[in-house]
Amino acid sequence: MEYRVLGKTNLEVSILSYGASPLGGFYGDMDEKKQIDSVHYAIRSGINFIDTSPYYGLTQSEIILGKALEVIPRDKFIMGTKVGRYGKDNFNFSYNRTIESVNESLKRMRLDYLDIVQVHDIEFSDLNQVVTETLPALIKLKNQGIIKHIGVTGLPLKSIDLLVDSNISPEIECILSYCHHSLNDNSLTSIIPKLKERNIGVINASFLSMGMLTERGPPDWHPASPAIKQKCLEAAEYCKQHGGNISKLALQYTLLNPDIQTHLVGMPCIENVKENLQTLTEPIDEILLQTVLDILSPIHNQTWPSGKFENN
Repeated sequence: MEYRVLGKTNLEVSILSYGASPLGGFYGDMDEKKQIDSVHYAIRSGINFIDTSPYYGLTQSEIILGKALEVIPRDKFIMGTKVGRYGKDNFNFSYNRTIESVNESLKRMRLDYLDIVQVHDIEFSDLNQVVTETLPALIKLKNQGIIKHIGVTGLPLKSIDLLVDSNISPEIECILSYCHHSLNDNSLTSIIPKLKERNIGVINASFLSMGMLTERGPPDWHPASPAIKQKCLEAAEYCKQHGGNISKLALQYTLLNPDIQTHLVGMPCIENVKENLQTLTEPIDEILLQTVLDILSPIHNQTWPSGKFENN
């Protein structure tokens, strides 16, 4: 396993990280024992960063992680969770709720401290409130030693960029971006120079574009346009017809960027973990990659709105 330093956090994170949203049934119900076993296997295999949120499964992901992690030495994993989003349309970025949320997460996961806490889906917030309430609450908890590092997450790169440029930006140590460094969309690279300049760590999530870059295809609720979904389907079918797998190619592609410290992927069973670890060791098929990129070129960097209009 390769490890990279996550910006000014100075945390050495595995380049492949454990995304725990599936533990909350985010992509369908799963067997709890298999989920716990997958966490244990991932950590034994050198995957040391775990990302979750109280939003995932309406706290279920954190509850299952609490069961999984209670038998693991605390120095074997880096735990990250989030504040601000608690349901599909349930957001609260206030100072008091932020402090309550962190304490609730600690109890659910049976931990004494959290390595990283990020403000979840900031595009749904009034960014001014994030600057004046959410981040100051996290800074207070950091000063108390309850959390170690602070970050923000979101889909629109504009909202992340605005906060990085805000007067509180020195407190932002890492960002989590999703669906913006994948085969169909690598627009995250547009803000990486600024993040590097400020030594802000980069966590890349959903390099499968929330299921579009899979043979199974996206879930019914996926917000992408029909045109984007169709092109991703064509790319997946082409890979399959030529002996490849779109998901494997997507992981190999995103790992090519040395400026991204870690890549999150959901792997709620041991088989998923093994498949991803195997992919790390295999060379990318350059010819297949180029053809797939050509197929996806008509919808390259096309995205969808998320959150408030002014944050997109």
